[in-house]
Amino acid sequence: MSSRRLEKLAQAIKEQVSTTILLHMRDPRVKNVTVTGVEVSPDVRSAKVLVSVLGTEKEQSLCMHGLESARGFLQAKVGDRIQTRYTPILSFKLDEGIKRSFEAARILKEIETTESGNETPDETGDEEPEH
Repeated sequence: MSSRRLEKLAQAIKEQVSTTILLHMRDPRVKNVTVTGVEVSPDVRSAKVLVSVLGTEKEQSLCMHGLESARGFLQAKVGDRIQTRYTPILSFKLDEGIKRSFEAARILKEIETTESGNETPDETGDEEPEH
């Protein structure tokens, strides 16, 4: 299958899984979830769904267990939406990218705050010139 078709299929799976989680899942463990991407295998028999979960590590773990428990339900919804010979078997992987972005932003803000609090008169240019 061409890479363009795989990308379109990945986008369709992402939309269907996102919508299903948002509107149809009733599992209390599955909350604060964002589907960030989908990687479809070249033979279209499997798809890795990348998810970001806001919360503590325990909440993330519970959410991942909830998603694994609902895998059959989610696969059925995907199978209803896409028209392929095989309905991809879904697997879920926690995407740490967003968490790392927030951590990097926090560190940069701390550095900025520290530097602005430690300015010397030489650095600000407020010092009067000597005669």
